[in-house]
Amino acid sequence: MSSDADKIAVLGAGSWGTALAVELAARHPVLLWGHTQAAVDAMRRDRENRHYLPGIPFPEQLQVTVDLAEAIDGAREVLVVVPSHAFASVCAQVAALKPQLPSLSWATKGFDPASGSLLSEVAAKVFPKADLAVISGPTFAREVATGMPTAITIAANSEAHGRRLAEYLRSDTFRPYTSDDLVGVQVGGACKNVMAIAAGISDGLGFGANARAALITRGLSEITRLGLVLGGKAETFMGLAGLGDLTLTCTDDQSRNRRMGLALARGLSIDEAKAEIGQEVEGVNTTREVRAKARQLGVEMPITEQTYQVLYQSLDPREAVHNLLARPFRSE
Repeated sequence: MSSDADKIAVLGAGSWGTALAVELAARHPVLLWGHTQAAVDAMRRDRENRHYLPGIPFPEQLQVTVDLAEAIDGAREVLVVVPSHAFASVCAQVAALKPQLPSLSWATKGFDPASGSLLSEVAAKVFPKADLAVISGPTFAREVATGMPTAITIAANSEAHGRRLAEYLRSDTFRPYTSDDLVGVQVGGACKNVMAIAAGISDGLGFGANARAALITRGLSEITRLGLVLGGKAETFMGLAGLGDLTLTCTDDQSRNRRMGLALARGLSIDEAKAEIGQEVEGVNTTREVRAKARQLGVEMPITEQTYQVLYQSLDPREAVHNLLARPFRSE
């Protein structure tokens, strides 16, 4: 058992935050922060998160709190795992309690909806002197929490911070790889959710495996184009945080974004689909943000555009697929 000097604060008690807390608590003391008293009380009583990860028991070293100050006090690492729309707010709350935070990590995938910025840009404004790192890659929460083999990418602006975070996370079933491409890893992690909605729509309409493979392949091209313009590295998009995460999210029904697309293909509204899924669906907001950024930068992203039209302009999903197929010929 580790000493309290190795305490890790995980901020966000959804499915992914809880899964990371369970994984880390096998080797380190972890304090998991939830923002509602009722949810925290239930997790303390049940020693599991029955709402998001039922049947996954909490390790002995995992404790839960609703007090943010208690969560980050004395923590060697602060790991933020909240939805992207809450990321800036949580960073501001942490800064109010600990303005000189030496390092901050997050496993949130998306852009800041208020500014369209990468989350690293948001974090850097709040903590200009802090070491920053993002965790991304092909990860379903339940598989991580049950100890199934998983590999991730950790991108950091400090090699030492990236290596330290990798040591915290490394286990017999959880393998981290390190990178210095903060931009590329974040772009891959955010944009794959847009493509997963598109893949869900295609599969929901019965368009088959050929169409799904085409969406994944051309979707990767879109993600790479945007990522390179923003300063990412080409090789990142062929790795775990790019192709790996994209393939996982587009092909397995554990993906909430894929399930959103399947629901839209059945004729459900966004709100009806969200109610059916019962959790945050990051790709809905991300589609709007990626589309705006692509138009601002002059990056061609036709799958993103058609997904946006379905989500926000009431375009019939079949018409969206027709629009993609009717585009002018071009070389690959």
